[in-house]
Amino acid sequence: MSPVENTSNILMQKYELGRLLGQGTFAKVYYGRSTITSQSVAVKVIDKDKVLKSGQAENVKREISVMRLVKHPNIIQLFEVMATKSRIYFVMEYAKGGELFNKVAKGKVKEDVAHKYFRQLVSAVDFCHSRGVYHRDIKPENILLDETENLKVSDFGLSALAASKRLDGLLHTTCGTPAYVAPEVIKRRGYDGAKADIWSCGVVLFVLLAGYVPFHDPNLMEMYRKISKGEFTCPNWFPKRVRRLLYKMLDPSPDTRISMEKIKQCSWYRKGPNSSQIAHEGENNAVYNAVKNHSEKCDGSNEILATEAKQEPVVPVSINAFDIISYSPGFNLCGFFEDTFQQREARFTSRQPASVIISRIEEIARRVKLKIRKRAAGLLKLEGLQEGRKGTLSIDAEIFEVTPLIHLVEVKKSNGDTLEYQKILKEDIRPTLQDIVWVWQGDQQEQQELMHDQQQQQSES
Repeated sequence: MSPVENTSNILMQKYELGRLLGQGTFAKVYYGRSTITSQSVAVKVIDKDKVLKSGQAENVKREISVMRLVKHPNIIQLFEVMATKSRIYFVMEYAKGGELFNKVAKGKVKEDVAHKYFRQLVSAVDFCHSRGVYHRDIKPENILLDETENLKVSDFGLSALAASKRLDGLLHTTCGTPAYVAPEVIKRRGYDGAKADIWSCGVVLFVLLAGYVPFHDPNLMEMYRKISKGEFTCPNWFPKRVRRLLYKMLDPSPDTRISMEKIKQCSWYRKGPNSSQIAHEGENNAVYNAVKNHSEKCDGSNEILATEAKQEPVVPVSINAFDIISYSPGFNLCGFFEDTFQQREARFTSRQPASVIISRIEEIARRVKLKIRKRAAGLLKLEGLQEGRKGTLSIDAEIFEVTPLIHLVEVKKSNGDTLEYQKILKEDIRPTLQDIVWVWQGDQQEQQELMHDQQQQQSES
């Protein structure tokens, strides 16, 4: 029988369902194709009755919340959720390459391939942690590959949010797959979700390079004992740098286990098997070292950051009344299409000359170690020196001339992680520009609403 209500294989007149890709206790996953765009998708079909009878309804709700929260290049994307009386449908990104498990089941992979997968896994999991999400079931079966062999973390059915922590700041639900689960989870005494995920990532790295799990025994209790003691042996073909990293990740004590930040600083993670930096990281580190050396010689001035771009004059672009109207919050339609639009950009007006505004923005670039990639026609493009959670952070600052005495400045994220951008905006950009800003756009709207509320209260009294 078709997974869709009735006998048709067209779901909600939007997706045509095809072959079965996989199945679990409560759900089946089918290949699908959009009837509108012909885009390939994966459709997870969940049986409502089974979920309700087993008390898993909250898990389904949490999975939806989590997948909407963690949008990252190496995480399966949730496109939409639909439902009928008896079923729930998750329409997700389709990973043509299938499970990573199918690849490692054939044996170990080459070191350069393992390095690529491991970097992408760490990037995805670290991003989840930055959003207060802990996966708790990281294993090759829950890691997919797309058509270009890029890794995609999937299946957040057992994930937990930071809000799930008890008063002791720890998680207490025992879950995961025995061979990949951290020792503190087995002991049921409460655990740090991030530390537990790091352990599982370490097991995945071992499996990629060895072709088998580090902790294995026919007797489950004996396997748990080995996990609790951290007893494992690396094959002789493992590089020394990988061994050092694995012993730090598979440390049975979560208190001394390596952090994600430290993993990213490890030699093998950064350089890979050939000891040659990945192109963009090498470039960033070269600039960083140049900045560091320059600052030591110039007592911390970091002037190189403000002179990275070509010295072209920044002449503000003039805008007319129609442009001003389009920038007004009331006429901005972007909110209809993306909820986070306002999180990615901010605007303010200033009575200061363009040269003063530019000088302040360059001051911010020096302070937060951003290099200026481009300086022309009223536009300053700022870029981070090191890769962030979603690539290199890039910020555009564009100055528009409203009148010779008034300028409108738009600051927006053009690449990278929105939270990293928001942190710089809140802690560095806004405080540094405080004395030259006439009004921030959002603040002006809030002030008007506040004044309106006060006037209403006075008229009522």
